[in-house]
Amino acid sequence: MKQFTKPTVVVSKCLGFDSCRYNGQMIPVDFIEKMKPYVHFVPVCPEVEIGLGVPRDPIRLVSVNGDFRLMQPTTGHDYSDKMKHFALEFLQSLPEIDGFILKGRSPSCGVKDVKIYQSLDKGPSIGTTRGFFSEVVSNVSPFLPIEDEGRLSNLKIRDHFYTSLFVLADFRQLRDQPSRQQLVQFHTELKLLLMAYNQSEMRMMGRIVAQVNKKQIKEVYDDYRSHLLKALFRSPKTPSMINVFMHALGYFSTRLHTNEKAFFLDSLEKYRAGRSTFATNLQLLRSWVIRFDEPYLQNQRFFEPYPEVLMELVDSSKGRE
Repeated sequence: MKQFTKPTVVVSKCLGFDSCRYNGQMIPVDFIEKMKPYVHFVPVCPEVEIGLGVPRDPIRLVSVNGDFRLMQPTTGHDYSDKMKHFALEFLQSLPEIDGFILKGRSPSCGVKDVKIYQSLDKGPSIGTTRGFFSEVVSNVSPFLPIEDEGRLSNLKIRDHFYTSLFVLADFRQLRDQPSRQQLVQFHTELKLLLMAYNQSEMRMMGRIVAQVNKKQIKEVYDDYRSHLLKALFRSPKTPSMINVFMHALGYFSTRLHTNEKAFFLDSLEKYRAGRSTFATNLQLLRSWVIRFDEPYLQNQRFFEPYPEVLMELVDSSKGRE
């Protein structure tokens, strides 16, 4: 069984860590509870950190002369500058972070769909954007995985998030004691996963690894990480996944019975049409990797990008990519 490095993840403190929401409540989140043995969480409540109490009067995003401000309707106080200052100081104080799970639709932490209001008075919202703290996170670390608990109830979004977290964590550990040989091995084991995610970045990363003996090791690792972040930034599309399945099939297609191969190809077409799942085809392919003892495929992260215990088939269908 593969050993995974624990990702370091900043999480909104109200998501199962403390009763610090504006109404004094805490929100338990099942998948976060399940992650705790495998992830190092760094809980934070930006609103409490800037001096707002628990419970507290709500804050909101208000459009002021074309600019969005973080304001408290009951007092008229503007917390925008204080929040930005805290966010920058907090992020600078952290060790290397692998990702963020933030409170959805919060005016401070919301990743998207945070309501914007015309004024402090009661009335309908006029649009949506990111929360204030989340905006600073995105500006400082534009390619790191950042999601909210609502979107992560979607199976595909959660799978992509977990994959990014654990790959980045493993690379972080590798970079702590950089080795040319280990970077080559890491990239080799990532090949199929990168093929599914972003072939352009995969080729660029291959060229960086090819130069591993010609440049300073720190420069090579820094270049590799910048492209790894870009490669993992967007979730892979179904046609790219099918392409990887077909590529992997080629390693033992001549050793399969004709009806086995036909069954798998039919299953891929069902997956393309949305009538079969990624996991169904992955498990079938994994069974052949084991059956034919194919060493190259056995070591590919594509087949187990994160701890298997975190893999679930429960999907809320909420969230949009």
